[in-house]
Amino acid sequence: MFSNLSSRRSFAARLASLFTGAGVVGVLSASKTEAQAQAGVQKLGYDGKPATGGGFITPLIIHNGVIYIAGQGAHSHDSSTFAMDIDTHTKKVMENVKTLVEAGGGTMDSILQLTVFLTKIDDYDGMNKVFKTYFPNGGPARTTVAVAALPGQSLVEINCTAAVVKKGM
Repeated sequence: MFSNLSSRRSFAARLASLFTGAGVVGVLSASKTEAQAQAGVQKLGYDGKPATGGGFITPLIIHNGVIYIAGQGAHSHDSSTFAMDIDTHTKKVMENVKTLVEAGGGTMDSILQLTVFLTKIDDYDGMNKVFKTYFPNGGPARTTVAVAALPGQSLVEINCTAAVVKKGM
């Protein structure tokens, strides 16, 4: 038994020296470096391009196949004046979420979890009415809470996590 083990070890040692001489170790370590880069954190702007670092909040982060979306309000990417009703605000927020999730390589169906912040809990049913139109196949896990106020006078803010499902992102 020991002679068999000894011959396996010597074979492995000779094989390793052959790979080293052939430069295979360099190729394998390059693959490892590439895999580490792919597993790294990607910080992207609203347009899906690398964030410039100018802002203190990154709207879209991708790490290990998970998309993280920062809180999106009705005025996050639209400074125009529009109606102050829950339907309009929820549509604007959900469009922001959809844009960011798709920019990160996900879909609305790949959203895993959302947290919804409402300035008035009385808007819960109105928000749900719009919310359902974005998830015809059933919605993700969700938490909804009422808060005193939101930035930009938004009536609703949503953050979420989603899975990357599209290759090449």
